[in-house]
Amino acid sequence: MSGVRVLVGTKKGAFVLSADGKRKNWTVDGPFFAGWEIYHMKGSPADPNRIYVSQTSGWFGQLVQRSDDGGKTWFQPGVAPGEEAQSWPPKPSNRFAYDTSAESGRPLTTHQWYDGTQHPWEFKRVWHMEPSLTDPNTVYAGVEDAALFKSTDGGESWHELAGLRGHGTGPQWQPGAGGMGLHTIILDPSNSDRMYIAISAAGAFRTDDGGQSWKAINRGLRSPYIPDPNAEIGHCVHHVAMHPQRPGVLFMQKHWDIMRSDDAGENWREVSGNLPTDFGFVIDVHAHEPETLYVVPIKSDSEHFPLDGKLRVYRSRSGGQEWEPLAKGLPEKDCYVNVLRDAMAVDRLDDCGVYFGTTGGQVYASPDGGDTWSPIVSNLPAVYSVEVQTLK
Repeated sequence: MSGVRVLVGTKKGAFVLSADGKRKNWTVDGPFFAGWEIYHMKGSPADPNRIYVSQTSGWFGQLVQRSDDGGKTWFQPGVAPGEEAQSWPPKPSNRFAYDTSAESGRPLTTHQWYDGTQHPWEFKRVWHMEPSLTDPNTVYAGVEDAALFKSTDGGESWHELAGLRGHGTGPQWQPGAGGMGLHTIILDPSNSDRMYIAISAAGAFRTDDGGQSWKAINRGLRSPYIPDPNAEIGHCVHHVAMHPQRPGVLFMQKHWDIMRSDDAGENWREVSGNLPTDFGFVIDVHAHEPETLYVVPIKSDSEHFPLDGKLRVYRSRSGGQEWEPLAKGLPEKDCYVNVLRDAMAVDRLDDCGVYFGTTGGQVYASPDGGDTWSPIVSNLPAVYSVEVQTLK
């Protein structure tokens, strides 16, 4: 029987929520890695049993965890069996080292803030993990400070795709309020050499040669809070989404504005339309309707909660401009949570399910494309990420 597995990363551990195709009765497993920040966890499209997890701690550093049995058991790739349990604090695995060799093109060791001060490029954490569409052992990692890494051995070892930082604008990239993180990785299902990434606060970039070289794709973005509002880079992109059937059409939630590109990011236009506010962090696309979008408007960049304390998902069935509020089953008052950039996902069942998590620890599910909502769980730690595996 078909079903879903919802992977939830939180401030204090990972959770796996499971249900059959009706998506009414849920099993909650976890917390896994209790007490650790789980920035992101995502399953492989090529193997429903493979899951990758970014596990991080200000005390103990960055680890990567992997499951080969759908989340029942976990291990650290690159650490000998049994070695994890023999050491405290946990032994860091999956070491990430920025490429500063001459062969990488233009090695970068510093970046410059708007005030002209130089800052060292420092590895802090993995923000996003993106498994290959075809190979369960290949996975990409977007990190802070912004860089892109790749593993071809299931997370045993990592190497930087240094062409991204070698882009001529690299030294001018700036940190957003949460850090200078590479938070979005989109793989083109029609072209294995094409990939999109987004960095806060630098903008969106595309490669057409498997990561060797990159192009900034920010034409049409406007950001009045940076010195040059029309600059090639410096835009605070919060999230980018794509429907796999139309890999040249992209949708973006920017710091302000909902944006759309119909030419693989070459040009963008605003589609915020009648939204009550166009600030937010998440954006996603319906599994079977490429023109149906979902966002969660947040009051402002200084007040990270819903307008009037009413939690609303907004849906557009026209690819932007025309938006409708989706409220049935969501809090009607006194709700002051946030929904972070990786905290929304859709499943691939015939009746597309939509899921999102909040900083208040709720995970909401809609089995009917957003018409109605109900909480799967209500008292988790603050939710950082939500991803879905569709099981058939």
